[in-house]
Parts: sequence; structure tokens; C-alpha cells
Amino acid sequence: MELSCRLEEKFRIDVNQKRALRRLKLFTVHDLLFHFPVRYSDVSTVKRIEELVPGEMATIYGKVSKLKTKKAWRSKTPMAEGIIEDLSGKIKIIWYNQAYLAKMLHEGESVKLTGRVTGGKSGTYLANPEFERMPNMPIDSHVSIFANGKISTGLSFPVYPETRGITSKWFYHAIEKILRDKTLYKISDYIPEEILKKYSLPSLKTALIWIHKPKNPKNAEAARKRFAFEEVFCIQLERQHDKHEYRKNKSFKIKINKKGVDEFLKRFPFEATSAQKKSIQTILEDMSHDFPMSRLLEGDVGSGKTAVAATAANEVVKKNLQVAYMAPTEILATQHFYSFIQYFFHTGIQVGLITGSGCKKFPSKVNPKDATPISRSQLLKWVAEGQIPILIGTHALIQKTVKFKNLAFVVIDEQHRFGTAQRRKLVRKDNVAPHLLSMTATPIPRTLALTIYGDLDLSLLDEMPPGRKEIITEIITPNNRGGTYERVRDEIKVGRQVFVICPRIYEADPEKELALNVKSAVEEAKRLKKEIFPEYDTGVLHSKMSKEKKEGVMNDFAKGKINILCATSVVEVGVNVPNATVIIIEGAERFGLAQLHQLRGRVLRSTHQAYCYIFAEAKSGKTVERLKALKTAKNGFELAELDLALRGAGELSGAKQWGLSDIGMEAIKNLKMVEAARIEAVRLIAEDPELFKYPLLKSRVRERAGEFHFE
Repeated sequence: MELSCRLEEKFRIDVNQKRALRRLKLFTVHDLLFHFPVRYSDVSTVKRIEELVPGEMATIYGKVSKLKTKKAWRSKTPMAEGIIEDLSGKIKIIWYNQAYLAKMLHEGESVKLTGRVTGGKSGTYLANPEFERMPNMPIDSHVSIFANGKISTGLSFPVYPETRGITSKWFYHAIEKILRDKTLYKISDYIPEEILKKYSLPSLKTALIWIHKPKNPKNAEAARKRFAFEEVFCIQLERQHDKHEYRKNKSFKIKINKKGVDEFLKRFPFEATSAQKKSIQTILEDMSHDFPMSRLLEGDVGSGKTAVAATAANEVVKKNLQVAYMAPTEILATQHFYSFIQYFFHTGIQVGLITGSGCKKFPSKVNPKDATPISRSQLLKWVAEGQIPILIGTHALIQKTVKFKNLAFVVIDEQHRFGTAQRRKLVRKDNVAPHLLSMTATPIPRTLALTIYGDLDLSLLDEMPPGRKEIITEIITPNNRGGTYERVRDEIKVGRQVFVICPRIYEADPEKELALNVKSAVEEAKRLKKEIFPEYDTGVLHSKMSKEKKEGVMNDFAKGKINILCATSVVEVGVNVPNATVIIIEGAERFGLAQLHQLRGRVLRSTHQAYCYIFAEAKSGKTVERLKALKTAKNGFELAELDLALRGAGELSGAKQWGLSDIGMEAIKNLKMVEAARIEAVRLIAEDPELFKYPLLKSRVRERAGEFHFE
């Protein structure tokens, strides 16, 4: 059996199984070998047959006999039957839809079976058990098998990710066949041997055996550790190669004018924090080199990242160079446009806005204190001529039609992976690349940041502007809503405003989809206006509204014309209304902790006391525990670590947005492993940027990373 063999060439696969394998992206023997168990059946003791109770999962040892194939009387389902016997008794075995198993086992063979004990009209039997041959088991010696009536066995059968049409059991037997065929003898390790020895990691061949057929928990743990290290190592190699390639380009040397920086900061309506000042200094030092900066500015909600970016932009613009500021949504791009107008109002510098819906420029010739809409062609002409030094927008910024005269500084806001392909669009034909600053307010555990942003140098804003009060967060159960609404009313009475966040835009259509007990922004706005707050103005904001309507609603809310704004998570990132001090989050259990934290940040924009009321319907202890983390965590970074600690192995799929598998996320919980992978990746890329000495490793990294481009 070759690793490259198609699965249908080596296994009997029906139409449903073929579809299921395709969904799981499993096509070859190699793919199947790397389809790892999510867990192992939790069997710490083995029972005698006389102790079996219908309804429980059990593992028993014994000898099989009377094996035969037959078809069910009514359904004609093919099945295998047999008997297993130990010294305490015997029980029937039935395998539905697996008649072939009767031919795989032999009369009198010693086995270990794990399955559900089922009671039926024809008596008790073991249904669809997994089996393992036990040729060396002293099955005839009752005392040697059962010490004190029980025997410790450690791990049992691996449990694989399933999908409709294929079962974990199918994977177990298919992989057994591959392992028996000695296919692993043909596999070569791609991680350099010195790295495996340095960190006591098993070889690829050993790790594959141990992850599928561990003899004990240590085997399984060592195998998973190896593959977790491998995944993070490959990501780090990709990121370090990306960084190496970007730094090959020339960039603009921008000399620091400390006096000019201090004067610019003095114009802020607040005192800059020491974290902001430190980050500004680090960024400007990076930009003083002739190779491009690649830095991530990670700061909690409301910590002043935009002010840091504006200060750096001011130094760039003073050298007659240009700045591009990219935001993820039109709402946020427009907001940053007006923020930059405030920052640069006194300078006379022109600021442009470009989105899919239209363009604006500040200042207007008619009204120098305001912005004016202009045509796209006119804006692009002025940008190309260098007349507009600061251009803010969405992804429209990196389209081919947008050409800068001297683009020296690019700020990427909340773009979690601005990858290699996008960066190439920023490099000029003469190999001059702008300095790059990525910014995020998403709480990211340090280990995850070191991995996902491995190509970026990290700066941290871990202080809040002076005068900000800590938000009061409460988890509200359904029977306490009334009192909460009264507290909200008290805030509105003194002139404050309220966000109400809902998971859906509209109510579910019972004819088209499952009717879930989930609040919708549109219906909740109507209910609040009619039943709870009839005396106050209520608005709605969601992603399906036109740009003009969205802007109109946000402007009315910002000016205080709307008291209560019912919205979806479209307001999650960056929306700035300082007078809004209360946020109600409906169906909070449907949001991730990071998202809840960012939503909560919408009311952390002033020195007024802020309140966050988390309306949760779920009553499970695990859900409540997760939500309580919002109360106990002091900041977004601590919350991110708590979130990571609370995640069970089965819940790690939420990290798929980062391009990590579940096994990769296990590594993210281990700082030492992440740092080790990073150190080795930095060393290898420094010594051999194209990995010419390690062709197998290079191939593996290419396979794992779609954007990885070696020469």
C-alpha cells in the first residue's frame, strides 16, 4: 500500500462514505493516516460479564465463539453475531451493517471488546463493539486477569471525527489495515532529527503509531505533543519566511523629530499613557531603518491605538510621504476618517476617504471646517499626485486602481491576517515597500499572538487613558430583566444612551428554518419601544441596511437623537459614541468571550460610569462559568487567557479562524512549546531562508500553508 494511493483503491467505500470522506478532505492513504483521534474511549477498568448493566458502555475480555453472518428478519440489514465468554459468564455480540467482522475473528480467539450493553426482547447483548485481539492474554486464569475483580487497561479505542455517512469505527478499522500493511516504513520524517532530539519528540513513524494505537496515556501524549509542535513550527516557518521576504525590500527612512511628536501629542484632548508613548517611540525607531517595519500593535478596547497610529502618520506626512489606513468596515473607515480630521485639523493636511460606496475629502473648498463628497476619479488623481497624503478606506485601498505617489506607511486595523498576497500589492515595482503597522483590539492569548503574528514584532498597549472607570458587568437571568430595565431608564434620564445587541437581524421564519429562542434586532427594537421604553427614541442598525441608512442611524445616535440603538454585532469593532454608557447583550451565550469583550468596549469611550448587562438564556453551569469570566477578568488579555483555559478539547474548533487544528490549539496552551517552535523557525530561516537543506520540511510547510511562497 502506497501513501499516495486513493482510498477507493484500497478500501470498500460506498457512495455515502465517499461523500463523507470528501467532506473531511480525505482522499489518500496519507490523508487517512493524518486523520487523528479527537479522544480515546475512557476505559479505566474492565468488567466481568456477570457485572454488565444494560445502557452502559463497557469493556470486557474473553473468548469469542459461534461467529456467523446473517440478515435482520425485517430490515434485511446484514449483521454479524457471536458469543463472548469469560469465567463469570457469556453474552451475545451483534454487529449491525458489519457482517464482515464475523470473518475477521476466529473461533476461540481471545479479544477485548468495548461497546454498549443493550437489553432487548431476545435478551442482553453487546452492540457494535470495537474489538482488539489479545493473543497473549492469560484468559484462562481468572486471578491473573482480574486483580480484586477488576483490571486496569489505560487507554482503549481511539475516537475519530465523524461526519454523516461515515463512523469512527470505519476509521479505526481502515487505519488498522494501513498499520498492519507496514505502510509507515515508507514514510520519511520532515522535522530535522536534531530538533526532535533536542525537545524529546518521537519520530514521525513512532508518533503515527502512538496517536492511533497508544499502549498507554504517555504514548498518546507524546504523539500529540509532537504533532502540536509540528503544526506551530510549520506556521512559524511560514511567518518567518514571510518576514524575511518583506524585509528584502527597501523602505523610507523616517528620522524622528521628538519635539514635533511632543507637540502633536499635546493637542490630544487627553494625556497620552506611558504605554502609548513607548509604542510611538518603538514604531518611529522601526521606521528610521531603510527596511520596512512589520509590527503589531495589540491594545485593549479604548486603549488609544488610533492616536498612536495618527502620531506616527504625522511624522510620515511631514516628510512629504503618504499614509494608507485600512479598516474592516465602511462604518469604521468613516469613523476613522472623522477622527483623523480632528487629529490633523490644525495642520491643513488633506485627508481622503475611499469605500465601496463613495469618496470624501477634507477640507472642503466651500467649508474648510468640514469634509465634502468627491468623485472616485478625482480622489484617485489627487492621491496619485501626492496631494492627499492620508487616505483612509476599506479593502478598496489595495485595488489596482489606487496608486500612490510615495506610500510610506500602511496601518491595518482589525485585519487578523493581512497575508503575503496582500502585502505584495503594497510593494512598488522598484522593490520599495511601505512600513506596516497592524492593530487589533481582539483579545489574543500571548501564545496565539506569537504564533499567528509570528512575522510581526509585538507592541502592547496595556494601560487605559486616565480617568476611565472600570465597567460594571452583570449577568442577568430572565427573571431579573425588569429591575435591569429600570436601572437602564435611570441612565437615559440623565442623558446617557444605550446599545442593545442581538444575535439576529430578523426573527426566524418557521417555514424555512428552525425557530430558535433568539432575539432579533428589528423585533427587539419594536418590543422595547412598545412595552419597555415608549417615552424614548429607538433605532435599528444591521448589516443589511444600505450605507446611507447606516450612516444616518449612526449620525443620529452620535448626536443623541436616538436614545436606544438595537443592533447586531456590526457595532463590534471601534464604533465610538462617548455618551453611550450602557450595553445590553441579548443571547450572550451565542457570542465568543472575545466578541463579548469587544462589544462591551462600545461603552468604554468616556469618563462616565459604564454598565454591561449580559442577558443569558442558557442555564448550564459551563456556560455561566464562561460568562462569569467577563466579570473576573481585569482586561482583554487576561480574558483571552481565561477563555483559552476554559476551552475543552471539543470546543477548540472556534479557533479555526486562525487556521489552527484542534491539535494545534493544544500547543497554544503551552507557552514553552510555542517559544521553542519560534526559536527553531527563526534559526532555520536565518540559516537557510528557502529551506534548501530541508526539502521534506519545505514541502510540508507548503502543504500546510496555502499562502506560503518559496522561490
